[in-house]
Amino acid sequence: MRYVSTRGAAPELGFDEALLTGLARDGGLYVPKSWPRFSASEIRSMRGLGYAELATRIMARFIGGSISEDRLRRLVHDTYSSFDHPAVAPLKQLDGGLWLMELFHGPTLAFKDFAMQILGRLFDDVLQRRGERLTIVGATSGDTGSAAIEACRGRDAVDVFILFPKGRVSPVQQRQMTTVDAPNVHAIAMEGTFDDCQDMVKALFNDLAFRDRYRLSAVNSINWARLLPQIVYYFWAALALGAPDRKVAFTVPSGNFGNVFSAYAARALGLPIEKLVVATNANDILSRFFNSGTMEIRGVKPSLSPSMDIQVSSNFERLLFDLYDQDGAVTGRTLDSFRQTGSFSVSQAMFGRARALFQATGVDDMATLDRIRAIYAATGEVLDPHSAVGIEAAFRMRAAGSLDAEAPVISIATAHPAKFPDAVADAIGTRPALPPRMADLMDREEHVTVLANDYEIVSGYIARHTNAREEVA
Repeated sequence: MRYVSTRGAAPELGFDEALLTGLARDGGLYVPKSWPRFSASEIRSMRGLGYAELATRIMARFIGGSISEDRLRRLVHDTYSSFDHPAVAPLKQLDGGLWLMELFHGPTLAFKDFAMQILGRLFDDVLQRRGERLTIVGATSGDTGSAAIEACRGRDAVDVFILFPKGRVSPVQQRQMTTVDAPNVHAIAMEGTFDDCQDMVKALFNDLAFRDRYRLSAVNSINWARLLPQIVYYFWAALALGAPDRKVAFTVPSGNFGNVFSAYAARALGLPIEKLVVATNANDILSRFFNSGTMEIRGVKPSLSPSMDIQVSSNFERLLFDLYDQDGAVTGRTLDSFRQTGSFSVSQAMFGRARALFQATGVDDMATLDRIRAIYAATGEVLDPHSAVGIEAAFRMRAAGSLDAEAPVISIATAHPAKFPDAVADAIGTRPALPPRMADLMDREEHVTVLANDYEIVSGYIARHTNAREEVA
């Protein structure tokens, strides 16, 4: 398996190098040069597999000879044995055709654990074999940071720097990052928005001299290895509901487009996904694109679902690359212009191709609270606000007739409701409790550094605190 950049100018890489590199040197994102494809009979043969074995079978197609299948199997089984639910990603039926897939039973109570816990182990495996050390830099709107820190805390071969927007994540999300006392972990509250944090990470990677000297790598979903494990739970849900002999649809709460792109990848592998519903909050740049063909930046609005308070969705570049028939030069020019002007539009033909698979809607805070309240009253299930955005989108699309009535709809529950207790309490009058292992989270001592949104300040801090560096003459 070889990986190519969405900008077309960086060298092709194998899996190990794509893992360690993260962002391509031309500023693009790595994607498979071609999608491996499972036949219907191969997908049928996956029925009845446990989650870890299913993950091994799917991920092995992308890793090739970089890691032996037996070694991969041990890493994957070790990862998912630590999840709190025996099904790992349990499915719950909400009504006759609507299902909820809970992805919050990992160590940090969010879907990011599915990929991040494996990513930490993959970094360890590759770096120990090479005798190398890395500086991992990431930006988070809440859940990525805590998952990355949990996955990498105390590991010998990495130093971890996570940037989050000061005052724009939930208190639980912040403390999951800032109460970890490990010498290789650095939680940085940066002044600005998540988009500012994400831009800072890209600036660090695009400074090639800095990147090389301090051996930077990425844990954000700009790293292909972050998306790969997420493909698995789409197979898991679809198989449980009759795939490949029955089509399914998914609704996915979306901010940075990584989770829904993993579903797109699952479809490219042969999974019979009939529709993907992109569910956004009031920061609806993605839903506006899928309803108009124009992507246009507007100001970020704080919301009850802060992990989706994003305007520049990094992973959309991977879809755009496919829509442009994998023309990296055109993809790069389009995105460079987007950064300069704040908008771009695609042709009617490209828009039609996107609309053939994707539907989208934006859900404001009032509708989010109403949906939390309604689901609780009808089923007793408590949703976090991000998951509620996905469920509300499913109800809207079914009411509009936009989804095949014969295809079950699976909505993604991305986070445990206790991560957003204030929003849940506003909706149902009860604050959900954290699991017992995290009951004292709000009492733990914080370890956090506040930095200005300034490249010299942030890069200087990383340079002083990392132990991974190449000596230069």
